[in-house]
Amino acid sequence: MEFTNIILPFSSSLISFVFAYFVLKRYLARRGPHLLLWGIGMIFYGIGGFTEGYHGLFGWNPVIFRFWYLFGAILVAAWLGQGTVYLLARRRWANTFMILLALGSIYGALRVFGAELDPSLMTTSVHTGSEMSGHAIVTPGVRLLTPFFNIYGTFTLVGGAAYSAWLFWRKRVLLHRTIGNLLIAVGAMLPAFGGTFSRMGISGALYLSELLGAVVMFIGFWRAVTPIGETDAQSAEVPV
Repeated sequence: MEFTNIILPFSSSLISFVFAYFVLKRYLARRGPHLLLWGIGMIFYGIGGFTEGYHGLFGWNPVIFRFWYLFGAILVAAWLGQGTVYLLARRRWANTFMILLALGSIYGALRVFGAELDPSLMTTSVHTGSEMSGHAIVTPGVRLLTPFFNIYGTFTLVGGAAYSAWLFWRKRVLLHRTIGNLLIAVGAMLPAFGGTFSRMGISGALYLSELLGAVVMFIGFWRAVTPIGETDAQSAEVPV
C-alpha cells in the first residue's frame, strides 16, 4: 500500500467536490446550464477520485470498481465537455447533444452495473484501468463505450477552449474567459497523460495528474468568472 495512492486521490476528490459546490452555487444564482453541467462533471470527477482512494486503502471490490469505471472512466470528460457546449453552441444543438449524452449515460450505467466481473482481476495494484483488459468484464460492449464518451469530451473541451480563445481574441474582449476555458481544458486532459505515464510504470503518475487536473480546472473556473479590468467587465455577453 503506497501513501501516494491514498492521499493523492482523496485530495483530488475533496478538491473536486469543493469545486462542484462553488460551481453549483453559482448555477443557483445565475441559472446557466453550462454551470450545472460543469458542477455535475466535477461531482463525477470527485467520485472517481474517492473510489481510487478507497482502492488504495482497502483494495477493489465489485461495487467500487463499477462506480470508478462509470464515473471516472466513462462519464466525467463528456459531462464537462457538455457544459462547454452549452456555453458556446446554439441552445438547440446543445439540447440535442444533451439528450444523446443523457441516454448514452443511462445505457452505460445499465451496462456497467449489469456486466459480470472477473474476480481474479480485482487486484490491489495501482489502478490504471487495466482491470478492464482480458476477461474482466464478460460483456465486451462495455469497454467499447468508453472511447465514444472520452472522444466527445476531449473534442468539446479542447475544441471549445480553442474556439472561445479565437473568438474572444478576435473581439478583443473577455480575456478572462479565454484563459479560464483554456485552463479547464488543460486540467481535464491532464489525467490522460498521467494514465499514459502510469502504464509506463511510473508509480503515482495517474493520481498526481488527477490532483493537478482538479486544481487547474478550479483555477480555470475562477479565472473564467473573474473579469480582467473594466473592459471585460462591461463586455460580458454570456453570464458565467
